[in-house]
Amino acid sequence: MFLVRLIYTSKTSHNFGPEDIENILEKARINNQKKNVTGLLCFNNKFFLQCLEGSRQAVNDTYHHILNDDRHSNIIMLNYTEIIVREFEQWSMGYMPQSSMTSPITLKHSGTPNFAPYEMSGESAHCLMLALKESIRTC
Repeated sequence: MFLVRLIYTSKTSHNFGPEDIENILEKARINNQKKNVTGLLCFNNKFFLQCLEGSRQAVNDTYHHILNDDRHSNIIMLNYTEIIVREFEQWSMGYMPQSSMTSPITLKHSGTPNFAPYEMSGESAHCLMLALKESIRTC
């Protein structure tokens, strides 16, 4: 079985409500655990940046489900690659909201401290998520 990593960004749609982030996380954690998909979701009330890891079939199925979720709009795949190890194996879906703590990390990996994933390369987005994961460990 091949492992893959997929990173995408999207905007919240007009159908996105205040309770939706909790609903997305709850369902993702249940479904991802069943499919052995791991990853991290970064969010700031306007943009999603998500990394999914797992078997090619499970990640592709999960991504197609997201493509059909009307809470997302303007979905763009930033990176898709085969991997030999998972980097977010501890989470069926980790979550990192934007905060004053994440701004310096965001600045390190992009042109601004503001969370703007559409302006990031796939590699920068990946490195940002790894740095955010490390910041969780040090808190």
